[in-house]
Amino acid sequence: MHMAHDSTAPAAPEIRFDQFLAVDIRIGTIIAADPFPQARKPAFILTIDFGPAIGVKRSSAQITEHYACDDLPGRQVAAVVNFPPRQIGPMMSEVLTLGFPDADGKVVLMGPSEPVPNGGRLF
Repeated sequence: MHMAHDSTAPAAPEIRFDQFLAVDIRIGTIIAADPFPQARKPAFILTIDFGPAIGVKRSSAQITEHYACDDLPGRQVAAVVNFPPRQIGPMMSEVLTLGFPDADGKVVLMGPSEPVPNGGRLF
């Protein structure tokens, strides 16, 4: 499934509220960020703590333009936690970390404007 990642993309087709609720988006805190030299596109491997219910999960994230590994631990991010895991090179990406495109289409991470408990679900 290809999704347009720019500000000119039209709105997606209407969905029902229960379809939105099926997507489990949680907040977590990055506890480690490591280079991922084996990835086809520049990426980091994020280790994210989503609290006791979801636990610690890993994510491959193409965020190398705006972020450095050393700056990421402690940052809170939103992620979809109920997609099936995806094999990306030698690692299993367990969650989809969310972001928005900047003017050049590079990923800017999405996070809360105030600290919130890990594992909180988007509503």
